[in-house]
Amino acid sequence: MADKLSGSRGCLLGLAVGDAMGIAVDKKSLAEIYEDYGPNGLLGYDLTNGNAEVSSYTQIAAYTGNGILLGVARGKQDLLPYITVSLREWARNQNFHRDPEVSRCWVAKPKCLRLHNNRDARMLDALRPQTLGSPDAPTNLNNTPGVLTEAIPLALYAYGHQIGASDLATLAVRSAALTHGYPETFLSVAVLAVSLLEILSDPDAPVVDHILKGVRAVQAQYGIAFATAADRLAARIGRAISMALDDKFDIRVEMERLECNTAADCLAGSVYACATSLGDFDTALITAVNHSGASACVGAVTGALMGAKLGADALPDFYLESLVCAPELRVLSEDLLQSKVTSGLFDDAWDHKYIQGLPPEKF
Repeated sequence: MADKLSGSRGCLLGLAVGDAMGIAVDKKSLAEIYEDYGPNGLLGYDLTNGNAEVSSYTQIAAYTGNGILLGVARGKQDLLPYITVSLREWARNQNFHRDPEVSRCWVAKPKCLRLHNNRDARMLDALRPQTLGSPDAPTNLNNTPGVLTEAIPLALYAYGHQIGASDLATLAVRSAALTHGYPETFLSVAVLAVSLLEILSDPDAPVVDHILKGVRAVQAQYGIAFATAADRLAARIGRAISMALDDKFDIRVEMERLECNTAADCLAGSVYACATSLGDFDTALITAVNHSGASACVGAVTGALMGAKLGADALPDFYLESLVCAPELRVLSEDLLQSKVTSGLFDDAWDHKYIQGLPPEKF
């Protein structure tokens, strides 16, 4: 369990590190990044009052994870209603500055997971209607990247509970389609989820190999129902891998060419950053955030992929020391990995978090 826990923790902590690093330059042009940080671009955190703050990308992962565990604590097989409840709670926290009167999610209590940083306005709008979307009946055609990090807690839960790639892809597609009805977007979430499951199960193999397994699995499952979207997504990721294999060009120039703005583009950018990193966490993150796009998203996904492969112990201490939500994410990663169907009556700590919705008394 120790090795499994290291991968799980590394995945969530890596997500937050990449998010916290990328938020400083998110949506800035590459020229602006060079002007602000010098000719090598951003090489680490740009701290706020000594803290590395996270944005909505980490929050979405945390609330999705909390939703999964709400369903598990109640012995439910269908986790989607509980993910919905949690995402709506995140949306309420983003729309109001006061604490919610009623909260089901303990992750809604720590201030570090309620910051109004880098909000996906279209995702917030999509969570307002009473009826949310589904793959076959979308309520919107969002292609924004805010939903991409939902894949991460889904993969951790699947890894800990021996859920297969097909069932994981189904849950990922359904979860993403609640707010993002553009097929290429919810298929991107499925590819990321399956790829992370593969990485966690076999961290010694190259990340690119696992990404390709994720692409093939999603194509096999959804290649008929969403043929055009599946083919386009596979082509985007294939292009990123081909670019990574060609060392004739400057990595920054190639990263800029990927134009990481949509969910699918951000996934491709993360694949490129991992593939050109030679297995080094720092190198991957520096590539992931220095471009004219959604740097926080690409940083978050890259951090999750590399963290899952390398494990929490391989993440440099200087990244974690100032990361505001590190204790909360450690707890959540362990719970996603080791949770079991229970009412909570026989586990006071579990009842405290996932029945009463209260944060852990000790981290």
